[in-house]
Amino acid sequence: MAYRGIIGSTDGKDRREADSDSFDDTITDHSAEVIVPVSRRNKLSLSSDSYEGKPSTQKFSTKSPKGNRPMVITTPTAPTSLCNFVVIKVPAFVRFASACSSRSVRYFYFFGHAMNFNRMDSAHRLRVDVMLYGNDVIDQSNSGSAIESDLPKVVETISDETDSPEIDKADVDNELTNEISAPYEVPQFPIEQIEKKLQIQRQLNEKQSTGTRIAAHVTTPGSEGSPDSSVQVTTEKRETDADINFQRVSVSGEDTSGVPLEDLERASTLLIEALKLRSHYMAMSDQSFPPTTARFLKTVRLKDRYENMPSKSVSDIIRKQSMATCRDLLIQTSPMKHTHAWDVEFVPDEDYDIKPVNGVFHVYTNKEHTDELKFQYPDMNQFVNDMQVMCNMIADGPLKSFCYRRLCYLSSKYQMHVLLNELRELAAQKAVPHRDFYNTRKVDTHIHAASCMNQKHLLRFIKKTLKNNANEVVTHTNGKPMTLAQVFQSMNLTTYDLTVDMLDVHADRNTFHRFDKFNSKYNPIGESRLREVFLKTDNYLNGKYFAQIIKEVAFDLEESKYQNAELRLSIYGKSPDEWNKLAKWAIDNDVYSTNIRWLIQIPRLFDIFKSNKMMTSFQEILNNIFLPLFEATNKPNENPNLHKFLHYVIGFDSVDDESKPENPLFDSDVPRPEEWTYEENPPYAYYIYYMYANMTVLNKFRERRGLNTFVLRPHCGEAGPVQHLVCGFLMAENISHGLLLRKVPVLQYLYYLTQIGIAMSPLSNNSLFLNYHRNPLPEYLARGLIISLSTDDPLQFHFTKEPLMEEYSIAAQVWKLSSCDMCELARNSVTMSGFPHSIKQQWLGPNYYEDGISGNDITRTNVPEIRVAYRYETLLDELTNIFKVNQASHFKQAK
Repeated sequence: MAYRGIIGSTDGKDRREADSDSFDDTITDHSAEVIVPVSRRNKLSLSSDSYEGKPSTQKFSTKSPKGNRPMVITTPTAPTSLCNFVVIKVPAFVRFASACSSRSVRYFYFFGHAMNFNRMDSAHRLRVDVMLYGNDVIDQSNSGSAIESDLPKVVETISDETDSPEIDKADVDNELTNEISAPYEVPQFPIEQIEKKLQIQRQLNEKQSTGTRIAAHVTTPGSEGSPDSSVQVTTEKRETDADINFQRVSVSGEDTSGVPLEDLERASTLLIEALKLRSHYMAMSDQSFPPTTARFLKTVRLKDRYENMPSKSVSDIIRKQSMATCRDLLIQTSPMKHTHAWDVEFVPDEDYDIKPVNGVFHVYTNKEHTDELKFQYPDMNQFVNDMQVMCNMIADGPLKSFCYRRLCYLSSKYQMHVLLNELRELAAQKAVPHRDFYNTRKVDTHIHAASCMNQKHLLRFIKKTLKNNANEVVTHTNGKPMTLAQVFQSMNLTTYDLTVDMLDVHADRNTFHRFDKFNSKYNPIGESRLREVFLKTDNYLNGKYFAQIIKEVAFDLEESKYQNAELRLSIYGKSPDEWNKLAKWAIDNDVYSTNIRWLIQIPRLFDIFKSNKMMTSFQEILNNIFLPLFEATNKPNENPNLHKFLHYVIGFDSVDDESKPENPLFDSDVPRPEEWTYEENPPYAYYIYYMYANMTVLNKFRERRGLNTFVLRPHCGEAGPVQHLVCGFLMAENISHGLLLRKVPVLQYLYYLTQIGIAMSPLSNNSLFLNYHRNPLPEYLARGLIISLSTDDPLQFHFTKEPLMEEYSIAAQVWKLSSCDMCELARNSVTMSGFPHSIKQQWLGPNYYEDGISGNDITRTNVPEIRVAYRYETLLDELTNIFKVNQASHFKQAK
């Protein structure tokens, strides 16, 4: 007897379509229900002794048709002795048709857990139509009698006439007129709508029935015929992106670029050169580079293999070789063994000697500095040359035309994708239980600690502190201590007088293109003393109040559960003890939260320090910033607080007004840091290079010592020259803002090919540099750049208790973002964040680092696999086109 149907649980996890012979031996432990409707002539009766208060169910066993496995059927008790259907439980994924000895049993409704059939919504019901063929039933009649003899008296046949093949068909029809086989309720929705829901649900779960399955049999001790003689372990291999069913947009033909072949070959060569440069810089500094692009770059070294091959074959080979391998997907992680936040593991102290050479610290094994630990980093000459190459590249006319066309194509392709697949993506999200945009993990990837609270929160905190700690000494003025009450008395203010308007910390129309006025907004009531008292870590109270308000913000994040933040704390480089003071502040005040990680922002303020005669050369800033980090890595037991604090630091940021006038380009003969004694501030690229070079050596040193490493994530492209974005492309893992990419198509296309994360803050930009409706975020998102939404400064730009949700809600309203778009932004924020690998696995899925749909878990991210597959396939297409042309040009030269 053969049949075909869909079996599995209602939640869709174990659901699949299969033939009966394909799952005879796949028995699992959990149970399912089968509803067996019977005709009036063949009703089943449950004996009355089954209902005499006995909670236990009646059981009987039988043999499956193959006779190699017993099958248990459980008949639950019911309040009636006669019924038109009977519910039986069977182990899931078992061939249960042998339990039905009657030809009148035609339909089975199969469920993974107990549900009320009468009250079940059709959209959630897995209906299986299993037809029992007459000849097979007759062939089974002999065995059926044997089975029936073993049945307990709890089930008996009322009428034997139906079993007779000679029954008069007309009589049966007359008997069954206006009768139904099982009770049901009138559906709440039209049948067309119900069937449509069922069809969509079947399509969404199609992967379960078409996926490749690999079975491994493990023999266990026991008799050959016993159920325990063998255990079958079945693992399901996830399908590739090509297996996802959605409407794909593709361009056919030999030339799909729209530019002349000579320009295409030139563009391909230049783009691959740029990708090589970034890959080299990222590898040296232990920062991430997208594995998909990295595998394409590997194919460039295999040019000789493709000689004399047709172009299409080359394209197929390149695409195949660029697919992920198991080795590429390995991620080295160190498990967090400590239970308390500050109980971190200490490594033994070493006796290395640290010394700067031309602005970059070197590590020596002896005091004479003759034996050095060789850590590779690009010297100034190499960096200047690479900068000039990139600047020439972004000014190349044919390359600009090519990149602009490709970006326009990506925008149009996305619009077509949305038109064709928006409903499918929405249906996929609706099919996921529990998960929606509100309970997907989000990370505020760009937020400053000094302004992480909103203005109402700060006002409430100041009033509370003034009421409870009025007599606490908070500062010294002219050598005299002043209490908090005295500070407010000197301003003729009381708690009753304080209002949000009086605080005057919110940005307004007067701050547009006025970064100086924006910075003054950090001073509550325009008083720098209040900023020092409440928003600084290094003050008379050692940052006591600032720690308290940070902990209140952290508590709000923990209450929301799904929102996280990467707060930026400042290290100015004014003195060498700044790091130890900051670490002591964090540990003494226990400023820690599972929802928070730290970035260190370094303001570009050398000109101010020089004019105030606080230092003589730029080298002093580098000494104050990086030497304590090398010492804490070399001898962590002598710097315990800093060693503990660095465990939660994920990287460095460079901040200041990018619109300041500067000379963005310089030659290799630029003065070295110890020679930079001018009062003029070094250019942006000068700061970024020395931050990158020292961080590269520090990362290699910390990796050698088994400690965590750092990344570079500067403010970049908010204003000023586009050369800032070139620095970000070469040396930064992620950047913040990136508004100027809209003016440089070559860099924008390169940022797409290398999947560089961009933390964008539209509300912040709206008050400072770019009106909201002109913000390029929706354009970047449509083209496939890795974009995340961030708040920047909630104190200046936001009104609500959840500024990140405020940012998302305004973006969704203004740009009409779909739920899929918002969940994609949230997923991007987690992937580009600095939270540990183990935490990202909890938030995104165990394989989040893989490419395509294999790295997406919709039950955690709520991003449909259709969207993920589209993004991955589009990136593969762009890379394949570029590298295919490059290989073809080499074939012609070889010939």
